[in-house]
Amino acid sequence: MSGSELADMIKADRFLPELKAAKKEDVLVELLKPLVSQGHVKNKALVLATLRQRENLGSTGLGKGVAIPHCRTLAVTDLHITVGISREGIDFEAVDRKKVYVFFLIIAPPHDEFNRYLPLLGKIVELVRDGKKRKALLKAEDFESFKKVIQGG
Repeated sequence: MSGSELADMIKADRFLPELKAAKKEDVLVELLKPLVSQGHVKNKALVLATLRQRENLGSTGLGKGVAIPHCRTLAVTDLHITVGISREGIDFEAVDRKKVYVFFLIIAPPHDEFNRYLPLLGKIVELVRDGKKRKALLKAEDFESFKKVIQGG
């Protein structure tokens, strides 16, 4: 998966430049909200329970200010991604014990037709390993500047 393919998957109406949440649980709810309001999620409670279950296995906070909460669930029929930025940072129990500022929420059905789930996760991890790009993502003021950083990857 290329940077431009990743950028194409992120939609402006699923980009939250100013997360209001201050706690881990609230971040999951806030990131899920656009997908629920757009009718992509059949059962919000099921998705939240599945995300919590995934977090219980080990935090999806990768460290260095990034988290990728993700799950597969029957509550969606297609792969969806929501991006959120917290200017204050949130304790997401990241592996480095530092606050998380950039969140990529990924939700997919158990079997996504084009097998994009794992390549998507891998591309995001590859993107945020690059220190310059990671810092640029955090500094992005709006959707277009965020997307431009990703396309450069």
